[in-house]
This record gives sequence, C-alpha cells and structure tokens, in this order.
Amino acid sequence: MTTSRSIMQEVSPKLGEMTADVLFGDIWERPELSKRDRSLITVANLVALYRTDQLKGHIGRALDNGVTKAEISEVILHTTFYAGWPVGANAVRVAKEVFDERGI
Repeated sequence: MTTSRSIMQEVSPKLGEMTADVLFGDIWERPELSKRDRSLITVANLVALYRTDQLKGHIGRALDNGVTKAEISEVILHTTFYAGWPVGANAVRVAKEVFDERGI
C-alpha cells in the first residue's frame, strides 16, 4: 500500500524530509502543547479548510493521541458554525469512515 508519506518522499523528497523533521520532528514535539491538544487543533483546522485527505489521517492520529470519538464530534460541530455547513457535512462523513475502520 502506498502511503501519503511515501508518495511525498518519491515526488518531493525535500518536502518529505521537512515534514518528517520539521513538522513531526519539531512542531509536534514542542512541550508547550500536548500532542492531544495539537490533534484537536489540527482536526479543527482541517475541517475548516475542507482538507479531506489529511483529515482522515489526523482523525486517526487524534484517536491515537487520546482524543475521544465524542470530542472529535464536538470539534466538528463547533467548527461547522464558524467555517460553514458544507465543511461539517464533509467532516462527519470522513470521521465515520475512520470510526468504522477502527470499530468504534
């Protein structure tokens, strides 16, 4: 299976390197916010920006970082009122896919 990370590394090795080293190696590791908090922020931003492909992976990461299904649902609801109904409708579909894949 080809992952987003392997595609990025193949097509734009420098972007892959920066994603691994800067985004996930530095930004996600900063102590000022927990990974759980960063996941909540990231999910909200991806919902608002209608970034379906990235949202799916980050909902999974959020669950891995201790965010609950109910909290993800609440982030989607809250973001919908600021970013618009279509982004919320899209996000619930993506979240359901992730929840179904994980059996939750």
